[in-house]
Amino acid sequence: MAIHIPRGTQDILPGVVEQWQYVEQKMRELCKRYNYSEIRTPIFEQTELFQRGVGETTDIVQKEMYTFEDRGGRSMTLRPEGTAPTVRSYVEHKMYSNPNQPTKLFYIGPMFRYERPQAGRYRQFVQFGVEALGSNDPAIDAEVIALALDVYRELGLKQLKLVINSLGDIESRKEHREALIAHFKPRIGEFCSDCQNRLEKNPMRILDCKKDRDHELMHTAPPIIDYLNEESRNFFEKVKTYLTEMGIEYEVDPRLVRGLDYYNHTAFEIMSNAEGFGAITTLMGGGRYNGLVEEIGGPPTPGIGFALSIERLLLALGAEGITLPVENKLDCYIVALGERAKDKAASLLYELRKAGFSADKDYLDRKLKAQFKAADRLNVKYVAVLGEDELEKNVINVKNMETGNQEEVRIDFLIEYLLERK
Repeated sequence: MAIHIPRGTQDILPGVVEQWQYVEQKMRELCKRYNYSEIRTPIFEQTELFQRGVGETTDIVQKEMYTFEDRGGRSMTLRPEGTAPTVRSYVEHKMYSNPNQPTKLFYIGPMFRYERPQAGRYRQFVQFGVEALGSNDPAIDAEVIALALDVYRELGLKQLKLVINSLGDIESRKEHREALIAHFKPRIGEFCSDCQNRLEKNPMRILDCKKDRDHELMHTAPPIIDYLNEESRNFFEKVKTYLTEMGIEYEVDPRLVRGLDYYNHTAFEIMSNAEGFGAITTLMGGGRYNGLVEEIGGPPTPGIGFALSIERLLLALGAEGITLPVENKLDCYIVALGERAKDKAASLLYELRKAGFSADKDYLDRKLKAQFKAADRLNVKYVAVLGEDELEKNVINVKNMETGNQEEVRIDFLIEYLLERK
């Protein structure tokens, strides 16, 4: 019986993985420019971390987490998102005591959610995320948003739309909460069971419901922006001012609600306007989460961040017809004919690799023509042909596969010859 890949996962094969490597390298380079350092956290954490950090009323915690009991009887969960683990690490290692503040971190790694698989959405997916902890300055909100946009722009995407909103502080949200309950309560029986459960626990989550998003009450629900107190309103105005000064275009969407409980103040999403991208246009989302550090056991610490799916990023590149400049060429391929030549080719190949060249040779004892075909398939720059006659004369024939030119080179000069042409 054949064993197949689990539903909702994918094998990223040679020929495609190079695109992932290119994207990830661009992300790392960009984070270095913005002075964000990489953090790597475990793939599984205590379940309580996500219940407390993400929120017990969220779809992630209620429906989508991969949770298991380990041999010690402890409840563990494969991480469904990266912010809570990053904050847990920030608290556990007392990063807040470091003299360089704010603490600016990024991560790239697999996340796990039990969702219905569809285009660009998997049960194991890879997220790139950024977290800035320790600053209440609206300027860092603008910086994080700018970094997110730069990721897409540096890879060539143009059909982008930035949408922002303010979720306000605790005081603002309390007033908005009462208004939402009053709005939905008379007809809450028309909504799904999840929304009914959320009415008293977290009515703002109703606005993020996928099942009832077309219900008329969704369109007439009071927006949070109408309930912002002066402090929250001023904070949001400063964020918008910084974005304007940076030349970053945005739209304010009063109904934008992030799907995780820890968000407050600034919330944002970047969407693709590319034709044919799909019905779900959101590429990434993020926002401010003052209060999350305290929830996980740390001191009062403001924070802001975002996360994006690399799978959806690659889909957006395809929708805009963008081909990444991924070069997958070998520097040299050694064609060896005869037993002594094969022996010499093995050591010569090793020397080439030590000198920094990407190189390979035939391992299937193929004829000359078949070895050249193999070199063609590998997109090789130079083919070095070594036979018994060449070995006797201590030379090797080097062919430039782009120009077709061929030269006879001393074997002990091959590395220098290729270095001069690199």
